Amino acid sequence: MGKVLVIPVVPNPKRRKASREGDPRYIEGQRLLVEAMKYLAQSDPAKNKSAIELLSEHFRTQFRMSDSPLG
Repeated sequence: MGKVLVIPVVPNPKRRKASREGDPRYIEGQRLLVEAMKYLAQSDPAKNKSAIELLSEHFRTQFRMSDSPLG
């Protein structure tokens, strides 16, 4: 069985100067999802419950886990 050799790298603080601004498309996508849920909830909450749940599930899982505002 082989050995695993780990060579540690000393972090270089000068190298990490990436902007921490959010991607405007990501932020706009979040805003649109929230606006859509608000609209559906105000127009007819009973009929639109499944659509609101679908958007909410997407907002909580897919959108936040797969997308990155910095990427």
